[in-house]
Amino acid sequence: MKIDFIKSRFMYYGLALILTLLSLGAYLTLPLNLGIDMTGGVQAEYDYSLGQVNIDTIKTLVNETKKGIVYNNTEVVNNTNVYKISGEDKFVVEAGFSKISGISDKDFEGLKTKFKEDITAQFTSLSSAKVTMSRYINIGESFGDYIKKTAYMTLALVIIAISLYIAYAFRGSIEGFTSFSFASVTAVSLFHDLVVAFGLYIIASYFFPEFKIDTFFITAMLTVLGYSINDTIVVMDRIRSNLR
Repeated sequence: MKIDFIKSRFMYYGLALILTLLSLGAYLTLPLNLGIDMTGGVQAEYDYSLGQVNIDTIKTLVNETKKGIVYNNTEVVNNTNVYKISGEDKFVVEAGFSKISGISDKDFEGLKTKFKEDITAQFTSLSSAKVTMSRYINIGESFGDYIKKTAYMTLALVIIAISLYIAYAFRGSIEGFTSFSFASVTAVSLFHDLVVAFGLYIIASYFFPEFKIDTFFITAMLTVLGYSINDTIVVMDRIRSNLR
């Protein structure tokens, strides 16, 4: 079965434009569901023995505790996540913290410590099992800022670098076509793939809170970019062969 993509190219142009505008609109209007490695927060791992724990009970205790972590009558904990570790008698509590305007670093860290102490006290009082904290990680807000800046910079540099490579590799290969033509098409193609993937994920995360934008998501975006680069080079090479 042969599909005439060229004949239907305007339909595909329109579809690509709609998806790009939809994705950009989602990025500009919807709140980003950032993970704690982006916003800063805490992650605590707990062991339990001599019984079982109900994950719904744990979630309820976490939600009750976060309401008490306030600064100037404003809740500081913006999101929480609780999950069991498969195959082990362990569960993990993650809490993202919003740095309220005017709060000092000392007070902000103090609220993180208070959350850890309060939630641990709640868990140790459970009668269904003996719960102890085995690991605690405090993720600073500056780390999240560094990750975000590095991610944006990396993605931009990759698009620029591969566009320059295409311009160099395809220079003078086809009479009447400049290397800039290939480079610009490459840049637009890679930008489209990233924006659409990012935008659709933002929309999904708006309806499904478990879809976090974190370091794993950045890794996935780099993977998408890698496949897109490979496809772009193959397509460009085929175009060059057909036009010669």
